Amino acid sequence: MKKNIAFPGLGLEFQIDRVAFELFGRPIYWYAVIIATGFLLAVFYGMKRSREFKLSEDNVSGMLLVAFPLAIICARLYYVIFNFKLYKNDILSILYIWEGGIAIYGAIIGALIGVFIYCRVKKLPIVGFLDIGALGLLIGQAIGRWGNFVNAEAFGCETSLPWGMQIGRGACVHPTFLYESLWNTIGFVILHFYSKHRRFDGEIFWLYVLWYGIGRCFIEGLRTDSLYFFNTGIRTSQALAGITAVVAVIVLIYNYNKNNKRKTEVIENECSDN
Repeated sequence: MKKNIAFPGLGLEFQIDRVAFELFGRPIYWYAVIIATGFLLAVFYGMKRSREFKLSEDNVSGMLLVAFPLAIICARLYYVIFNFKLYKNDILSILYIWEGGIAIYGAIIGALIGVFIYCRVKKLPIVGFLDIGALGLLIGQAIGRWGNFVNAEAFGCETSLPWGMQIGRGACVHPTFLYESLWNTIGFVILHFYSKHRRFDGEIFWLYVLWYGIGRCFIEGLRTDSLYFFNTGIRTSQALAGITAVVAVIVLIYNYNKNNKRKTEVIENECSDN
């Protein structure tokens, strides 16, 4: 079934079919194709830069075999837990992930669990994986949000701004999928270049947590399909974004101060030797 999505203020209009093509008689959805594309590009990027983060390509591929399945499972569980009313009368529909219904914060939590398990088993430091993983996440998130565009979901409240998005014959709404895609793209470009001059291992990961947390906190406030913390009026992802951003600030300040103190001690020791 095709959907009409337009940006009247920009003179753009699209007729979009959720199905990209059929394979062995089964529909393959654009949502899945776009998510897979984002994932593959993130993997390619991680492989190319692995040595800069003291990792090998085998380390990255091995970690993904553990982290990726957990990321998908947790992304679905996160969405289902905070939106259980949609599934309580048909529990089996929880498995129908191809119909949509995953949450990026669930994916991040699952991926972190996977990285932790892999590093403990292989006895590898976790910080390199966190740094390269954060950059890969920004790639995957920036591209993956276009899956929401195809599904005509993850949009915001009504707006009169010239880039407002119209679905069918409804009112123009904030294209929050686009806001987040652009925010993640900008974040990736900044952190990609900055990562070559990072001041400590793990810095890129915490800068990602801060960057994404700030953007998601504001963007989530515009959305009309937010997941709420059970029966409260608290938007789950918005609260988590705000909390993690604050934690990131604390961790970054602590490490920057620690590094500055170490540099000062080195300078003082050199002066005393002279």
